[in-house]
Amino acid sequence: MTLAEHPATDVPTSDADPFGHEILEDPTPFHTALREAGPVSYLSRYGVFAFGRYAEVHAALVDWQGFQSAAGVGLSNFRTEEPWRPPSLLLEADPPRHDAPRRVLSAVLGPRALRRLREGWAADAEALVDEVLARGPEFDAVASLAEAFPLRVFPDAVGIGEAGREHLLPYGDLLFNAFGPHNDLVATGLPRMGELAGWVDAQCRRDALAPGGFGAAIWAAADRGDITHDQAPLVVRSLLSAGVDTTVHGLSAVLHAFATHPDQWARLRERPELVRVAFDEAVRWASPVQTFFRTATRDIEIAGTSVPDGRKILMFLGAANRDPRRWGADADRFDLGRDPSGHVGFGMGIHQCVGQHVARLEAESVLRALLRRVETIELTGPARRHHNNTLRAWESIPVRVRPATGR
Repeated sequence: MTLAEHPATDVPTSDADPFGHEILEDPTPFHTALREAGPVSYLSRYGVFAFGRYAEVHAALVDWQGFQSAAGVGLSNFRTEEPWRPPSLLLEADPPRHDAPRRVLSAVLGPRALRRLREGWAADAEALVDEVLARGPEFDAVASLAEAFPLRVFPDAVGIGEAGREHLLPYGDLLFNAFGPHNDLVATGLPRMGELAGWVDAQCRRDALAPGGFGAAIWAAADRGDITHDQAPLVVRSLLSAGVDTTVHGLSAVLHAFATHPDQWARLRERPELVRVAFDEAVRWASPVQTFFRTATRDIEIAGTSVPDGRKILMFLGAANRDPRRWGADADRFDLGRDPSGHVGFGMGIHQCVGQHVARLEAESVLRALLRRVETIELTGPARRHHNNTLRAWESIPVRVRPATGR
């Protein structure tokens, strides 16, 4: 980072590409440089202002009036560009358009629904872990657990059928890639865009959804007039767009954290009540969702830098979640002794992830099943990343486990 002259003001400027493969593989050096350069930087390659420190990222997330989501949470500016699909009513809308869909989905995914799911998901997790361990002590934690469990339970909870569930992960990958620039990652997914988007849209229709699921509850809310019937399939689509990939990568993050921090797995086995802390600490530490954009609604000053009306800002959630100013000198350490509350891995403010408690329940179900069966987890080889413009993901985490004694 070097101090360079921006047309409007002096601001630390970088020509680095945060969506390039080198930084996607290991963003830590870039995040450190971004934080140390100052509270606000300018990314000349994309013409956007960047926030890497916790205070500024948090402030932008909660200030929906100053930094809007309705112009898109990706690099594309919906003020001047046509979205490639109808914008999300949850992620890419602001009040008042955002309010009714948010209320409906918050109720659908509320405590009553989670209480109803808890026992069944715990049993499903135990069955899955038993199946995995029966095949032997070595397996890929991504394919066998982190992907398998959400794809096993979440579509059932939404109420979609068995056929075609393999489309969910590539669709989510395409969607989150599209928030970034039109690079090779986007180009790779483009040939399947129509097929994947068409399949997902078809699952959002009333007649495709089983009674008693989240999807049917959303359509029932439309029948009551809480949202319109035109909005209902878009709200269901939000579940299928953001409810699978983020959980898969959160589960991958916590499994990788324990495979590389055996002392913390031992600690969790001694104190299983820390299971939810463990998941949130992994989300803070790894930040499965790395970045989101906002757009200034007026000339707005933040940390002494003026961001002009209509300009994009890029919030680095991953950098904020390891900011020593907020988390201390050991911010880069995965530590169950830390209180991770306040991390921005699920966002913050009115656009904070509405399904975060569902993700926590899925992770808790898997971790508790493992705690009862597995004494140690270790890597058997290099873990391999999957690159995405928005998500911090694992392609493969090869592990070996030692079963707990007494089983």
